[in-house]
Amino acid sequence: MSDLQKQVEQERQEAREACDINGAGSPECAAAWDAVEELQAEVSHKKQEPEKTPFQKYCDENPEAEECRVYED
Repeated sequence: MSDLQKQVEQERQEAREACDINGAGSPECAAAWDAVEELQAEVSHKKQEPEKTPFQKYCDENPEAEECRVYED
């Protein structure tokens, strides 16, 4: 399981606890579930990003390499 997935599960548990302690209608409960939603959105966005090619990874690590240079007109 990825780190983000672990964080989502941890935040869910904390949100449940916050709601149990403070009540389902409390601001603390709402804020805790907002944090869960934000993490879930981040996980979703990560899944939508295309995976980088080996060449793109190389250029990220070596931007000064001649084959990675970008020239503007």
